[in-house]
Amino acid sequence: MTVKVLVPTPLQKFTNNQAVLECGGNSVGELLESLEQACPGIKERLCDEKGQPRRFLNFYVNSEDIRFLDGTSTPLKDGDEVSIVPAVAGG
Repeated sequence: MTVKVLVPTPLQKFTNNQAVLECGGNSVGELLESLEQACPGIKERLCDEKGQPRRFLNFYVNSEDIRFLDGTSTPLKDGDEVSIVPAVAGG
């Protein structure tokens, strides 16, 4: 199974400057493990010490925020697209 992962520019130093990766996983959590194997060091930038996405990052599966789905347990299927989007704040 292949899932497309869209990586924001600040994290591309961990992906050999690739903006799009193809990884596998049956859930967002498994995808994060797959990303770590392909790009060592990226998971600690994406997740806290409990393995949950960091507060300032948003993860979307096919444009749906995983916070409103099943979090890292959100299931994935072949051809899904996962976007990693840094939160924007300010006024």
